[in-house]
Amino acid sequence: MIRFTEYIKTQGRREQSARNLLNAGKFKTSAKIEGHWYIDENEPYPKAREFMNLDLAKRRLLESFTRKGLSNAECARKLGVNRSTITRERKLGEYEHLNSDYSTEIRYSADKAQSVHKLNCTALGPPLKLGADTEFAAHVENKLINEKRSPAAILGEIKRTGLPFKTRICTTTLYSYIKKSVFLNITQKELPEGGKRKRKYTKVEAKSVPHGDSIETRPKEANDRAIFGHWEMDTVKGKQGTKETLLVLTERKARMEKIIPILDGTSESVIDALNKLELKLGALFPRIFETITVDNGSENADFEGIERSIFGGKRTKIYYCHPYSSFERGSNENQNRQIRRKIPKGTPLANYSPEYIAATEQWINTNPRKLHQWQTAEQVFNAELLNLDISPEVWNFALCS
Repeated sequence: MIRFTEYIKTQGRREQSARNLLNAGKFKTSAKIEGHWYIDENEPYPKAREFMNLDLAKRRLLESFTRKGLSNAECARKLGVNRSTITRERKLGEYEHLNSDYSTEIRYSADKAQSVHKLNCTALGPPLKLGADTEFAAHVENKLINEKRSPAAILGEIKRTGLPFKTRICTTTLYSYIKKSVFLNITQKELPEGGKRKRKYTKVEAKSVPHGDSIETRPKEANDRAIFGHWEMDTVKGKQGTKETLLVLTERKARMEKIIPILDGTSESVIDALNKLELKLGALFPRIFETITVDNGSENADFEGIERSIFGGKRTKIYYCHPYSSFERGSNENQNRQIRRKIPKGTPLANYSPEYIAATEQWINTNPRKLHQWQTAEQVFNAELLNLDISPEVWNFALCS
């Protein structure tokens, strides 16, 4: 046998934690000799028990032990729990007992402790902030299911517009309520994304060098999005084997989206789409489209044709991203993901009418955005047009004509 204090030193354990296990009766060969605890040297150090509440049977045993005058440590050893558990348990079932001689004393009641425990279990966690605000719940369900808005966008729009709902919750709480199925008609399937996805990238070598100017020479004001009029451009293809394609342009500052259906993904079709857009906007085109950043796809190979104005001279300036660096057109790529929520990948674009594609464009442009203090891209874009003394009605009329 070895003294307990020496034993725990050989085990490299904390004294208080070891004493808690000792008081809980976890050491099988422990013995108290002359006021000191001793342990067998070959005694395996016990594992700490998992948290456990006393059941009614153990509470009745505790009541009988307290009637006999046993200490908390002795009760803990007999019940196989920690001494602190007994201390809390006795407070839980504490009551003032009236004796036959009208004197009073504090006793422990197993029945009272059990009833208090059950009552506490019914109050686990705070109440739902949603409460009985059915109008708020219906608004969230409509925005999420029918308009395909994200929870953050829904709450941001409510805050910006000052809609008179009783409920005020944060985005994290709304996601938590959706996960816990608090809403009748919303599940996690309705969320834009179940979680962040990270692709594994492999290092590749560039097969060709872009013919135009590199993104490294793009003006600083275009890089930091300080100035309006700098765009990113890409194509969104339909089902493999089909030719129909979408030409997508994204303004870097406002995140305004312009989607143009084209016949195929060739450079000729891209240039033809830009020519038609310039024909509608006239002299406004170079003021609105100062630069366009593209990738190294074959549809963007003819940079001279993209830059050349149908009225003579240059209409814009093209900059090429580094090969296999789609993150350099981050806004464009993010908007493409938004398009895929309305037009899933692998479906023929011929199945979607021009009206549907226009509605998809409008849906993206009217989505409240956190980076715009929950204003929409359309609102920010229109404000930038006004700064250039261009009426938004002129832009809308030109594109609808």
